Amino acid sequence: MAEIIGRKHEQHELRRLYESGESEMVVVYGRRRVGKTFLVNNTFAESDFAFKVTGLYHRRLNEQLANFDRALREYSNDATLPQSTSWMDAFGALKRYLKGLSSSGKKVLFFDELPWMDTRGSNFITALEWFWNGWASAQDNIMLIICGSATNWIINKLFKHKGGLYNRAGSRLFLSPFTLAETEQYLKSRGIELERYDIAQLYMIMGGIPFYLKQLEPGRTVADNVDNCFFKKNGRLWDEFDNLYETLFANSEVYIKVVEALAGRQVGLTRDEIIATAKLPDNGKVSRALKDLEKCGFVRAYHYYGRKTKMQTYELADFYTLFYFRFIRDNYAGDEHFWTHSHDNPRKLNWAGYSFEQLIKSHINQVKRALGIASVLTEQSGWHIDKRDLNDPDLSGAQIDLLIDRRDRAINICEAKFYGSEFVIQKDYSMNLRNKIEAFRSATGTKKTLVPTMITTFGVKPNMYSGLIQQQVVLDDLFAML
Repeated sequence: MAEIIGRKHEQHELRRLYESGESEMVVVYGRRRVGKTFLVNNTFAESDFAFKVTGLYHRRLNEQLANFDRALREYSNDATLPQSTSWMDAFGALKRYLKGLSSSGKKVLFFDELPWMDTRGSNFITALEWFWNGWASAQDNIMLIICGSATNWIINKLFKHKGGLYNRAGSRLFLSPFTLAETEQYLKSRGIELERYDIAQLYMIMGGIPFYLKQLEPGRTVADNVDNCFFKKNGRLWDEFDNLYETLFANSEVYIKVVEALAGRQVGLTRDEIIATAKLPDNGKVSRALKDLEKCGFVRAYHYYGRKTKMQTYELADFYTLFYFRFIRDNYAGDEHFWTHSHDNPRKLNWAGYSFEQLIKSHINQVKRALGIASVLTEQSGWHIDKRDLNDPDLSGAQIDLLIDRRDRAINICEAKFYGSEFVIQKDYSMNLRNKIEAFRSATGTKKTLVPTMITTFGVKPNMYSGLIQQQVVLDDLFAML
């Protein structure tokens, strides 16, 4: 079996369920390309699978059934099995095959891309319920592993649907992208040695998605690799965006409009603002899209500090999607060396600032550890205020992208800077930061200790203004393996 980078908790959970003394259903889900199939295939030996089948994308019922029958004939070594005409037939044949196997050891059934099997009008869910509830769950040696990229199907048909499979999964494993530390480990396993600054740049483009990282070639510069993957005509990932959203979400048009609206802003948007920006009808489809996108990790929901209502604000958290809308979409078939030629492009600098903020938020536990507050209960939020809403005429409006509100009666006011060297605080920047702190104190009336905090790549260069910063987090801290 191939080496698995990270995924220790998920491997442990799969083995725990395998070794239990009863039948188990486990759902492994997450975005496309994150490594779900790889995890299952490499946690178990091929001989552990009693049956394994993969659904077919955008294929009709008869093709799905034929595919299922072929897999069953292979595992049962019985070429005479009749063709199924319905999912009840197919699951009945699977049940008879499993009954005929030796009773020793757990029988692992792996249904990969299971949502694709549920074609319109096929009664797939009814048949699966009959198989699991009517027989398999009553055994003591069946392990059913359900895997799928169509996350909204998984959530709505298995987790929320009040049918026979509701709450039946003994374990739900959401597979997250790699962390920075795991990304570094993965690249090294493929013979790619890079400085952490370069790894961070790649992460801000691709996220910790193993399939994307797999496309990188040793010996090439970061810019050359990015051009080859995204900007060269018919490059390795040139058509990834459409495939990504179509396979994850039914009615993907609404989802794409939501993320497009968020990609065009440097600050988060409320649901009403998303509807207005994307010109979408105000209905339940938008709410469902936001919930699904959040559960997939594409969107991050948060509250603004001190806001009386609990209205959520949403920001785009998926690195690839942000990169696509900022650069790829408008450049397709244009400059094949776009990223190499964008060294001093102001749009690139603007993107890097926002993307680095998202990198920090996706590694908030590493930030807390570096600040020495890993065990302190905290809440992360953003905050902004217009000048007209301040009572002090000497203060300007202010925006703080990350506040860490701590139970120990302190608040870290965090500034993020993605910089190629030590960050130098100049007089104007110092005055602006002081204004933010005083505006926040004045507007919120907080009595907590305010801790100015810089999160940068290489730290803050000491000078006459750097004393304002009380705590620092640097890029190496974000690579901590927790």
